[in-house]
Amino acid sequence: MKTRLLPLCLLLFTCSAVFAESDSTNITKDATASTIPVKRHATDIRLRAKEMTQDFIADFLNKSKKVKHRDTSATADPFSQFDLTWLNGNDRRKNGSPFAGKYFTPIVMVDVNYTASNWHPIDNTVVGSTALARNNEVEISLASLGGEFQYDNVRAKIMLQFGTRAEVVPRNDASWTRGSYNIQDAYRYFSEAYGGYHFNVMHGINVDAGIFMSYVGLFSYYNCENWTYQPSYTSDNTPWFFNGVRIQMFPSMKLKQEIWIINGWQTYGKFNNMPGLGSQTTWSPRESVRVVSNNYFGTDVENDPNCFRFHSDNSFLFRYFNKPASKGVTKGAFSITGDLGFQSGGGLGGFGLMSNNPQSNFLSWMAYNNIWFGKDHFSWCVGGGQIHNPGRYLVLAPTGQADPNTNIQTGSTIGSMPYNLSAGTPFDAWDLSTSLSWMPNDFITFTLQVIHRQAQEDYFAGHGGVTSPNGYEGTPLTPGWAPDLVKQETRAIAAIMVRL
Repeated sequence: MKTRLLPLCLLLFTCSAVFAESDSTNITKDATASTIPVKRHATDIRLRAKEMTQDFIADFLNKSKKVKHRDTSATADPFSQFDLTWLNGNDRRKNGSPFAGKYFTPIVMVDVNYTASNWHPIDNTVVGSTALARNNEVEISLASLGGEFQYDNVRAKIMLQFGTRAEVVPRNDASWTRGSYNIQDAYRYFSEAYGGYHFNVMHGINVDAGIFMSYVGLFSYYNCENWTYQPSYTSDNTPWFFNGVRIQMFPSMKLKQEIWIINGWQTYGKFNNMPGLGSQTTWSPRESVRVVSNNYFGTDVENDPNCFRFHSDNSFLFRYFNKPASKGVTKGAFSITGDLGFQSGGGLGGFGLMSNNPQSNFLSWMAYNNIWFGKDHFSWCVGGGQIHNPGRYLVLAPTGQADPNTNIQTGSTIGSMPYNLSAGTPFDAWDLSTSLSWMPNDFITFTLQVIHRQAQEDYFAGHGGVTSPNGYEGTPLTPGWAPDLVKQETRAIAAIMVRL
């Protein structure tokens, strides 16, 4: 499939949902609604589509309308009037934790996968993913234990992480090489660790300090909250966490505004003296609609305080069908995400329109459509996306002998034949995936995904792998051997995810 056909295919797939029955929880039905036959004439379908469009526009224009909301008298938490379990990147448990207490709610998550590439790399190494690390092996991607604490407006959350993610994600941060004490080792076993205070102002203000999830790129760090397992480049190449201070403000029950004052763009420490500054705006005008906008500004190039990074990440999610009592399809929703970013100054030219320096920018998009059926026990997701990055400044670096990261003991690159991450070097790629999930209950998910990823440059691990001629660490490199990087891969992923 040619790259330029992907947006059209995904658009056609998503737009077909317009002819589905509209959201039953937000459309007022007349007394004869129950007598409408399943097979409607074309005129009836057009009327339903028109009604759905008018209903959708009315929400954005803030027109008064009779909408059935959940009773929030007990909690009065923002967004608690809505059922948000359908959202991509959100907790899908309808009643939350079964062990929730007044002061402490424990959390246990286990994420185990098995993945196989069509290339069958001899070293079993996966390149270009934070969700995956090892081919043809049962892999514990994440084993997480922790919980949330709250008492007298004091709040805290601690989530310990073990498994391959404790290795895969921290290796992309080099800020720990500035100064003494290895903060990478100190922090790598925390996915979240923060404490803070809740102020009873507006609908609530939370001030937290520590490591917290970023949700830039829409997908959650915890795969049990996502529609599919391996996300597209827009999500996988943007931050999973921040380290610093987060201020959450809730002006209304439908709006959240976050302010970030952090060390950097998915960094444990700071590369330069300026902190990273960012924000997130989340708006749900109705249960079936969510708009999220993340924006960031900072200096994240090692020893280059004159280089500034700007990034904007924006997502739109819409549940176009909701009929929980149906014996067939129960829900349908889609998400669209677009990102724009650049680095400029200190020798980097951003988009290069007004500079002769090498370009360093990021343009990407991704779109997914998810359909639930079988009383919400099954879901089918189709999606994909594209990335254009002529500076490779957010590209996930290959490992092994292709690793371009610095060995602080020698001062040279870790890999003897490092992947080129120089500014001005292009990286263009696209992916397309489909996945089927089975959810027997709210606490376990079985997922099977097939994904094809393709780049214009050699990037993914081929059959020869990236470690050595025989795939093992420590084997001497023979003349003529090089990491086997290829332009495309197709892989199958099977995963079991438990969340309690």
